[in-house]
Amino acid sequence: MANLEQTTRNGLDQGAKTGKALRIRKQGFYDMINGYLFILPMLLLTMTLVVIPIILSGLISFTEWNFIAGLDGLNFIGFENYNNLLHDEGFHRALRNNVIMIAVVPVSMLFALVLAALINQATYFKDFFKVIYFMPFISSFVAIALLWRVLFHPNSGPINGFLRGIGIENPPLWLADPQFALIAVMIIMVWTSLGFNMVIYLAGLQGIPKDIYEAADVDGASPLRQFFTITLPMLSPTTFFLLITGVVGSFKVFDLIMVLTSGGPAGSTSVIVYYLYEAAFVNLQSGYASAMGIVLLLLILFVTLIQWVGQKKWVNY
Repeated sequence: MANLEQTTRNGLDQGAKTGKALRIRKQGFYDMINGYLFILPMLLLTMTLVVIPIILSGLISFTEWNFIAGLDGLNFIGFENYNNLLHDEGFHRALRNNVIMIAVVPVSMLFALVLAALINQATYFKDFFKVIYFMPFISSFVAIALLWRVLFHPNSGPINGFLRGIGIENPPLWLADPQFALIAVMIIMVWTSLGFNMVIYLAGLQGIPKDIYEAADVDGASPLRQFFTITLPMLSPTTFFLLITGVVGSFKVFDLIMVLTSGGPAGSTSVIVYYLYEAAFVNLQSGYASAMGIVLLLLILFVTLIQWVGQKKWVNY
């Protein structure tokens, strides 16, 4: 009789456990469905505005096509567009300018880190300085470009006026000089990205526990030693984020070039996105422009992959 009761009790316990497991599994299934429903709008937008256009652009890159002529003018030519890119001096120059523009990223990050460290230590006017430095980033790039065109004017601009005032008789022509036009654009890019990088670094600095610095003070570490042994390692995830977004952004620069120089003078400020725009909407070479877009996509993915692999050696989470 006792054995029968024990067997019955064990059976009931096993049934209860099975029922509980089924309820947990069912609840997990419902949670998964809810999760997919939450991300469905963004997933649809991403598929419609990003994934599908990339696939179509990849297909068009194997054709000779003028989009004004419609689909009837679609002519499959294989890898000819990619072969032409290998021998296109204009594309090589645009690619070279894009690679040079990567230098904007570390320079802007360095200045932003110094400013963030100074403002983080300040007692007064922190919010004021945040707003002042962040304003160029949220301002219209068209307005910024027009402002800097006035500042860089070779004859009546205040920058050259200042240089003449300190004894430089023949200052650079800046945007009108093929040797200095790209440098001028890079200066503007540093200025516009400085505020964003500074705000992100400030957020990273405020996330570092204060007791680490207090322990370093007790051990006798100087402020400079604390900066290099505590601040920089603790900010490495922030630095990695800014590095990735900055490099990708430097390859996508277009509006500043469009308004400031239109790729000139003599193609000295032409970049891949602007050269792609000219091919697609000025020369009406949609297939050739699509090939450039695919090459740019692969280049950004390659650079990002290198950074992603390299971050394992210097980023501390």
